[in-house]
Amino acid sequence: MAREDSPRDSYHLVGISFFILGLGTLLPWNFFITAIPYFQGRLAGANGTAETPSTNHTGPTDTYNFNNWVTLLSQLPLLLFTLLNSFLYQCIPEVVRILGSLLAILLLFALTAALVKVDLSPGLFFSITMASVWFINSFCAVLQGSLFGQLGTMPSTYSTLFLSGQGLAGIFAALAMLMSMASGVDAQTSALGYFITPCVGILLSIVCYLSLPHLEFARYYLSKKLSQAPVQELETKAELLQADEKNGIPISPQKADPALDLDLEKEPESELDLDEPQKPGKPSVFVVFQKIWLTALCLVLVFTVTLSVFPAITAMVTSSTSPGKWSQFFNPICCFLLFNVMDWLGRSLTSYFLWPDEDSRLLPLLVCLRFLFVPLFMLCHVRERTRLPIIFRQDAYFITFMLLFAISNGYLVSLTMCLAPRQVLPHEREVAGALMTFFLALGLSCGASLSFLFKAYSEAHQSSPQPSSSVLPSPPLSAASGAETLPREGPLPRWASWSVGARRGQKLPWLIATLHMVRKKTPVVILLLTQE
Repeated sequence: MAREDSPRDSYHLVGISFFILGLGTLLPWNFFITAIPYFQGRLAGANGTAETPSTNHTGPTDTYNFNNWVTLLSQLPLLLFTLLNSFLYQCIPEVVRILGSLLAILLLFALTAALVKVDLSPGLFFSITMASVWFINSFCAVLQGSLFGQLGTMPSTYSTLFLSGQGLAGIFAALAMLMSMASGVDAQTSALGYFITPCVGILLSIVCYLSLPHLEFARYYLSKKLSQAPVQELETKAELLQADEKNGIPISPQKADPALDLDLEKEPESELDLDEPQKPGKPSVFVVFQKIWLTALCLVLVFTVTLSVFPAITAMVTSSTSPGKWSQFFNPICCFLLFNVMDWLGRSLTSYFLWPDEDSRLLPLLVCLRFLFVPLFMLCHVRERTRLPIIFRQDAYFITFMLLFAISNGYLVSLTMCLAPRQVLPHEREVAGALMTFFLALGLSCGASLSFLFKAYSEAHQSSPQPSSSVLPSPPLSAASGAETLPREGPLPRWASWSVGARRGQKLPWLIATLHMVRKKTPVVILLLTQE
């Protein structure tokens, strides 16, 4: 909280600015993954004007594995720049890092929007898009780290606002997709409007950042940074371990222990009083890792499971209902919007309870149980797939799985971030924050890499295609026997599937049931079922 003698945040302008900046840091990632159907349509060879962002392309049309590559190339820069942060912070001024990153992201997203109007070959379009994804997320990693460094000097409420903006970025992207789909305009205009939206968001973030030096409240706290050593900025991602009472996460050593509260007016004196008992020596990375290794491993596993199936597998799932409005809006709503809303809700649950605690072995068990979501999503309704069976055909199964998947992701991520600072001494929390940030990026990268394996297995086809019954000639039916069977080799396999059909709207005295077998010589058995 701000001290009484500090300036007031007039009209909450600083808080709004950091909320928008938080939103801007994760807008690129969320807008790319939400628009996966649009990119898959372009890569399938269709003209950009013919493909709408809402088109639900399943695995067989994703010849470039776009959703896997966009996930991997979005997370690798985070891992790389987590390791390079100390070098960048010492060599590049803060204003250059933040403002330069925002401008670069804006230009690259403008390029993505312009490509909607340009007719390119699929290979060239894929190469340009992947390069844009890599550079955009590289700049986002630098931007996020630098902004967390600024937030280290601000009251804890502003860290919470920044994190809330990041949490709502996915919801914002999903709503933008739904609005572009419901607009009723042509597909090209819809896609162009969708990609212009994050450009407006980034431009607004630039305005908010440039306005901070002109706000007295921001100047008061950010000026404290000038008197601190440059290494202080290395606390950037440590804010991922911190939040206020709303998130139930210890905000800082000061808040975790009231005796450590630093007086803003008497900062030098209080530092002299606290340094001796609080910092006996430079914390050892190995010692800190020994204390938090299990919590860090849980964080890695949580993100590994999440990124291994979202969005690579979940974006392939389609509605089992007949074509219509619901099937058109199914994936944007049930995959992306539902995930982001439930993930945000799961993170918020830590403001009410923290269970299990840091000493419990139940946390690793809960984390490992999330691996069950991998086969559950892979067995959901995906059209044009022959290797894996479709067990969970109804939409309700996928919606239930996604709800539990998202809320458990948000809660367990927030919980591990809550428990990590409790396992170390106050002067070791900065090192713990840096370690947890590294393992967070490691988990994201592992999950993105693993998604290639899961998707390859999910999409694999059998060597011989399954023929359709509509192209096979029907044998003459015998009135005496009621049915006639084509010759076939060997007994009918037990796994043969039934499909019973009748014309809608007509009362027919019979139904035709067809048994399909996938063999070299495919037999078809046609039975005539008489109705009294």
